[in-house]
Amino acid sequence: MKTKLLITIKKNGYKITPQRKAVINSIAGSHSHFTPESIHKRVSDGCQGIGLATIYRTINILLNLRLVCELYTGGNCHSYVVRRPVKHHHHLVCSRCKKVVDFTDCDLKDIEIKLSKGTGFKVDRHLLEFIGTCPDCQKAMP
Repeated sequence: MKTKLLITIKKNGYKITPQRKAVINSIAGSHSHFTPESIHKRVSDGCQGIGLATIYRTINILLNLRLVCELYTGGNCHSYVVRRPVKHHHHLVCSRCKKVVDFTDCDLKDIEIKLSKGTGFKVDRHLLEFIGTCPDCQKAMP
């Protein structure tokens, strides 16, 4: 995954600086959602002087290249996940432990057509997230 991210970034004309490489290595090694702050904590020990601005810029590059997905889990805090090889997918997000589960079964084409006809809005893509409680957290609830 790390190699794919680095190759794609370089192929799109971005430089691979040591700081950017440290951020990408950390993101690629993440198996769950991450925030810019969590990436900063992981890379700041090994890469002295790296700032949050560098991490935000790197995440924005990855977003623009559609290599990561942004999660809207409520509030002003966004988190991100590495986009897996699945083409089009959505997320189930646990509101307690923040676990993210991908799902691909969405039949929203009729809704997109209806929205386009009713509003004149051309829909390019959509984002769907369900927020709830995962089975593990349900078991732990009193």
